[in-house]
Amino acid sequence: MSTDLNIQIDRSSPVPLYHQIVQGIEAAIHNGTLEPGSRLENEIDLAQRLNLSRPTMRKAMDELVRAGLLVRKRGVGTQVVSSQVRRHLELSSLNDDLEHAGKKPATHALSFSHGPADQRVSDLLQLPAGIQVYHFTRLRSADGAPLALMENWVRDDIVAIDEASLNKKGLYQILRDAGVNFRLANQRIGAMVANDYQAPLLEVKPGSALVTMERTAVDDTGRNVETGNHVYRADSYSFEMTLVQR
Repeated sequence: MSTDLNIQIDRSSPVPLYHQIVQGIEAAIHNGTLEPGSRLENEIDLAQRLNLSRPTMRKAMDELVRAGLLVRKRGVGTQVVSSQVRRHLELSSLNDDLEHAGKKPATHALSFSHGPADQRVSDLLQLPAGIQVYHFTRLRSADGAPLALMENWVRDDIVAIDEASLNKKGLYQILRDAGVNFRLANQRIGAMVANDYQAPLLEVKPGSALVTMERTAVDDTGRNVETGNHVYRADSYSFEMTLVQR
């Protein structure tokens, strides 16, 4: 069943008509009138009801689709997409960010091992001789929906980690409880498409867009504590940053 929108059009306004539609639908999404998954009226019907041309309505819908607020589905129509988890670029954990956003995080450890690091990880963590790592992969969900696949390596001379604790707490909380004070992190953000392993776990189609993050975190004593490679569903997750002029 589609949702009828009550959008006020001011033809005397300097704001273009198509952008007034964009603003009206954005407001309806943000105030909860249009919930995630809501289906909108047919574009032709909505244009007729608002006494607007079809090209004007099409332009507005195209802009909302490009902004990631709406999605067109064959046989279904135009729907509001699921709300994204927006993460500020700061030294925090995904578990912390989900809780602060009012989401209910859940974690399922997919693999767990303890042993020597390979050369790449040893170099990233600058491991002293004899220090080994915990290596694990987790599936993180938010409000019951899969959101991220996270692979991490943590040096074993700082904290003892087991699979059960990873299913109960966020990694950074485990490390903080062990006395780690984070100072900074080197982080790289990118993109990829879901492969045949990632797609079913994240409940997306193979080839769907994913956001990637590589991070190595450093504590206040200068130790490289952990390093990780994470992938996130691009339709549910984004990073936010503020840029300043230098």
